Amino acid sequence: MKKGMMVALVTLVMILGASMSFAADAGTKEEAVALVKKAVDYIKANGRDKAYEEFSNPKGQFVDRDLYIVVYDMNAKCLAHGQKKSMVGKDLIDFKDVDGKEFMKERVELMKKNNTAWQDYKFMNPVTKKIEPKEMYLEKFEDVIVGAGVYKK
Repeated sequence: MKKGMMVALVTLVMILGASMSFAADAGTKEEAVALVKKAVDYIKANGRDKAYEEFSNPKGQFVDRDLYIVVYDMNAKCLAHGQKKSMVGKDLIDFKDVDGKEFMKERVELMKKNNTAWQDYKFMNPVTKKIEPKEMYLEKFEDVIVGAGVYKK
């Protein structure tokens, strides 16, 4: 009986430890906001070309675990993408998530009306490689949208 309880306890501790470790490896809403603010400051200090190149570097300073920077113009053309450099230069206005949500149209409309916003949709998590609910922090800087998102568990 004692051996069975000990095995159960050790298993529980391992499961809790693994889930806590995964949570610690995921970005937080506060970190997403801070990363966007850092990105806007980087654009101001270094110019758009250098900034967008740095944001699109998957090993650069603007990629942290599952957090990364994206930049779009006000028509949803991708100017920088921290996980998929192949998206840069593409018109994404008609993009939909797995549920059919036109999240890029929504994103542009949010930024036409607000200087900052949070947006919910589903997207592939670069760490887990699974489609997961995501919450994106967006900030308008001059005529572009700068964002970073967190995956909801």
